[in-house]
Amino acid sequence: MLALIPAKGASTRLKRKNVAKLGGRPLIAWTIDAAKQADVFDRIVVSTEDAEIAATAREAGAEAPFVRPSDLATDPAGVVQVALHALDELEKAGENFDEICILLPTCPFRSAQDIIDAVALFRSRSENNLMSVGPFEHTPFGAVGIDDDGIAAPFFPEFFGRKSQEMPRAFRPNGAIHVLNVAWFREKRSYIEHPVIAFQMPRDRSHDIDTREDLAVAEAMLASGKA
Repeated sequence: MLALIPAKGASTRLKRKNVAKLGGRPLIAWTIDAAKQADVFDRIVVSTEDAEIAATAREAGAEAPFVRPSDLATDPAGVVQVALHALDELEKAGENFDEICILLPTCPFRSAQDIIDAVALFRSRSENNLMSVGPFEHTPFGAVGIDDDGIAAPFFPEFFGRKSQEMPRAFRPNGAIHVLNVAWFREKRSYIEHPVIAFQMPRDRSHDIDTREDLAVAEAMLASGKA
């Protein structure tokens, strides 16, 4: 199985986030450490166009065997295109994989055991696609929209005004772990194609970092022992 960590240098909301320091270590190192400790991968590869990120990844124990093309390092290119490119590059070098696990470096608190359990769940099922999810902090079923006149209207009228414990449990993709059958992935060119196996993770290990505020929350979690 291939572990792929996409880590572009041209991040938008938090500049250079993949090498931003969390607990004194580059953010990407947290994901590389978890992948190494899980010990379920044949290779741990980082896809990046950025020399500093590639060097940081190698120092942390991952590989950066190719340079990602610049057109795959900016929007609208996404993880699907990046992963397919990585598979193609490795195939050119004579390596083929039946399974790929995509680990986004923005979810640093996923554990090695999370990876082990997700891979085991994927291999126990017949579906071709697994996605990790975490619980919403606040239920989305209580959400309201506001029209041009400033009037609030519920998105889910059937649940409006009810207690949160009376609403359905809701989860969000957290970016921590995606496991896919490679042949299926090449055909579908999607990592969210239905049906998707849900791998549930707790909120603390689902924390996602996209902004400076997210990074500050992560530091606070470390300081308080919550991560």
